[in-house]
Amino acid sequence: MKKLISNLFIGALVVILMNSSQAFAQEKSIVVSSTTSTEQSGLFEFMLPIFKMKTGINVKVVAVGTGQALDIGRRGDADVVFVHDKPAEEKFVEEGFATKRNEVMYNDFVLIGPKSDPAKIGGGKDIQAALQKISVAQTPFVSRGDKSGTHAAELRYWKGAGITVSPSQTWYKETGSGMGPALNTASAMNGYILADRATWLSFKNRGDLAILVQGDPKLFNQYGVMLVNPAKFPHVKKAEGQAFIDWLVSKNGQDVIASYQIGGEQLFFPNAKK
Repeated sequence: MKKLISNLFIGALVVILMNSSQAFAQEKSIVVSSTTSTEQSGLFEFMLPIFKMKTGINVKVVAVGTGQALDIGRRGDADVVFVHDKPAEEKFVEEGFATKRNEVMYNDFVLIGPKSDPAKIGGGKDIQAALQKISVAQTPFVSRGDKSGTHAAELRYWKGAGITVSPSQTWYKETGSGMGPALNTASAMNGYILADRATWLSFKNRGDLAILVQGDPKLFNQYGVMLVNPAKFPHVKKAEGQAFIDWLVSKNGQDVIASYQIGGEQLFFPNAKK
């Protein structure tokens, strides 16, 4: 009798494990390499459960700087790349790592600094003029230094201002980190930093920092999404990855993005091309 019960128990356990294994195998999932701002702003935490509820597809996010996110795509280690450096994204397509770039949403960059504002840039709208003043004053400036979209934009602004920056300059500090940790460094140093508005709005450890420069058209920050080319990497989950992209640019996906707010402020503005 005991042997019979034991056999029945083992048989039932095997059935349960087989069903669990089949359910796990049938679970649809994709890997998305993305910029830290979409993760640290809380956008993914807000919208991915909605996407999964509608499609059954689980999205696993690798949040790194845009440059690293694109490199992950170049290695075929992601199904979708969702970043914010248009020139780098267009190069990604030209190199054949994706066949199409889809615009999804935008926000803007802001120049953050101490409320005491030793470089006297507060209230200005010209990002390049503000950087020139910081350079002259040699007040601490924190750079992500991680080849992210924000870092690439920052370097474009320095170049436009006619200024060469280097970690060898005592006032210019590269962290090699994501937006959140870089903001923590700026808060600790009471220094200036370029940030995307979404991460700034979700950032808690502000210390004595505030937005000092905003509104320059150059600070426009566009986000794009691309399916990693399945012709180059056959293991890419084309159907599921494309389903994610199609949802992002659909009316439902765009409405979800627009509805994400912190403290009554909208963080991202959908602008997918119809």
